[in-house]
Amino acid sequence: MFANVMRRGEAGLAASALALMLLLPLLEIVLRPLFGVGIANAPVFVQHAGLVLAMAGALVAERGGHLSSLGAGFAAAADPRLRRAAQAYAALAAGLVCGMLAQASWTFVVAEMAVPRAIAYGVPGWWFMAALPAGFLLLGVRLAGRLAGAANWRWLAAGALPALGWWFAGHYDGSVLALWPFAGALLLLLLCGAPVFAVLGGLALALFWSEGQPLAAVPLSHYQITVNPSLPALPLFTLAGLVFARTGAAARLGALFTALFGGGARGTAIAAAVLCSGFTALTGGSGVTILALGGLLLPLLVGAGFPERRGIGLVTSASALGVLLAPSVPLIMYAIIARVPINAMFLAGLLPALVMVVFLLLVGGFLKRDGLAPTSAVGRVDFAAARRAAWAAKWEILAPVVAVGSLVGGWATPTESAALTAAYALLTQSLLLREIDARGVGRALVECAQVIGGIMLILGMALGLTNYLVDAGIPDLAIDGVQALLPDKWSFLIALNLFLLLAGALMEIYAAIVVLVPLLLPVALAYGIDPVHFGIIFLANLEMGFLCPPAGMNLYFSAAMFGKPVREIAVSVLPAVLAIFLGALTLSLLPFLSTALPDWLLGVQAR
Repeated sequence: MFANVMRRGEAGLAASALALMLLLPLLEIVLRPLFGVGIANAPVFVQHAGLVLAMAGALVAERGGHLSSLGAGFAAAADPRLRRAAQAYAALAAGLVCGMLAQASWTFVVAEMAVPRAIAYGVPGWWFMAALPAGFLLLGVRLAGRLAGAANWRWLAAGALPALGWWFAGHYDGSVLALWPFAGALLLLLLCGAPVFAVLGGLALALFWSEGQPLAAVPLSHYQITVNPSLPALPLFTLAGLVFARTGAAARLGALFTALFGGGARGTAIAAAVLCSGFTALTGGSGVTILALGGLLLPLLVGAGFPERRGIGLVTSASALGVLLAPSVPLIMYAIIARVPINAMFLAGLLPALVMVVFLLLVGGFLKRDGLAPTSAVGRVDFAAARRAAWAAKWEILAPVVAVGSLVGGWATPTESAALTAAYALLTQSLLLREIDARGVGRALVECAQVIGGIMLILGMALGLTNYLVDAGIPDLAIDGVQALLPDKWSFLIALNLFLLLAGALMEIYAAIVVLVPLLLPVALAYGIDPVHFGIIFLANLEMGFLCPPAGMNLYFSAAMFGKPVREIAVSVLPAVLAIFLGALTLSLLPFLSTALPDWLLGVQAR
């Protein structure tokens, strides 16, 4: 009974915070033209609602087993004793780390309570900040409670481990502790399948401890990124995508693209690549695209003459290409971290996304006739069918226009543009098409909170780590070291692509953005590389990370969707990995592909 109440409470709190983030920007859009003024400090309310969403959503994600990890590691070992030991260590250590983060967060909140600042209407900011210690403490209880064994041991660990972490952090805050024991323990924690946020957060705490600095700097970083003025766009665009994914939008768009490109083997391949990349940008997740479109596209590809493995490879790899298309979440995330205009990044990704699709189809070999069934034919464009399909999919076709047009047109902020897009998705799919009911909307809100909660935990902890590295002068050292090894921009660009290929295979994309962009962007600027161009290079390379083990999540989604071993999926995407790498290298060496549109339409000059 108590567990059910907690589950519903967490889900309700997260959904309510997300609904508030949706409604306030919409009210602002309506009230400003009518009365010349909106709601006092509405953007700040929305940002702090995002903090509540992040922590409540993280609890929902943990309950559903959706907190990102590098992989099962030792927790999936064949030896049952090693497997149980790894699971126990992951549960115990993660509970300890969460207790430490909770205590550091409480120190941060107490400091805010001492000199309270009202957000608006007398509401103090620490009311929202209290979500940090409460959320980390509950996460610690949950993670430690996953300890394998008898129920009484689980309950004891659930209470004792976070409490021990709280005491340890409070007692030794400000002390100077050796780094290496923490680093070794955290590396083992990562290999045992613990959530990535716990490893990043523990490492950030250890680094601040090694310098005797206040541990509250870590939750402060989490707070700073959560209440970033542009960050509410992430959950709102994600909500819009999840609504479309829960309806027949995928089937309507599939019919449209198949008709436009004429069917047959080549037409179906082109339609699948374009549809997968566009749907990933719209829904915010390549995994969602595989689950939503895999069952639709694979039979079409096989029916057009593709061998099954080749069709799986195309769907799996093409679903990774939407990262460069607006309004993809990583595209927005890079703009926030690199402090470049979101609308500039939206425009910058259009031509590169097309280039990557062309490389995938041509270099990846998906347009070759070799190996196709003899019955496969070259289809013709059926204009009548395309018109019918376009009319049926008119609401989905207009969604990117609403998202990008309102922002690039300059009459909506990023948050307002995202709120408009989410409201558009809800209204068209529920009221006009009647394909999602109130219960479905509620599930979409909770699912969005779950996705964003897991992402925000990683981002917050990664930013704490990044802030330490920046304060330690690591970017300056990197600039000197890299320029000594690589004398010109072109050799740096080639080395950058190779490094990002490796990073994408090892790091979750959001952690990579937060940790690596602040370190690599100053180096790129020192070589005279435009930050918008660098962002396209960075994201294009990380698209490969979706296809490379151990962090390549598309491999695992495809394995689950198509019922194939992960190894077989990995073999099927090998040509695509080479194609995407060559496409990213092309984008690196031809900067005008990234900068021409934003410079022309927005007057964005070299930054």
